[in-house]
Amino acid sequence: MLIIAGHIEVAPERRDAVVATLTDLVRRARAAPGCLDVAITADPAEPGRVYNVERWRSREDLDAWRAVAHAPDLGTPILADHVRMFDASNERSPFA
Repeated sequence: MLIIAGHIEVAPERRDAVVATLTDLVRRARAAPGCLDVAITADPAEPGRVYNVERWRSREDLDAWRAVAHAPDLGTPILADHVRMFDASNERSPFA
């Protein structure tokens, strides 16, 4: 399993528009083969922060999605990118 997690920073007045722009992408990603979950959300405490969390069954599934995703233009620059990909081959519940 792959986990993509972190946040981007955009101008505070553009944050909600960025999240709205990505809503269709999230819906389509969730329907893609191998997608276990995707969420792109606004941070409730920092007005310029947008969180991105994704879980994919495999790198092949993620690559196949990216080949057809056609991500939209955000309409604003990303000021900082703190999103990273992690290999989660040793999966377990933190509640077990």
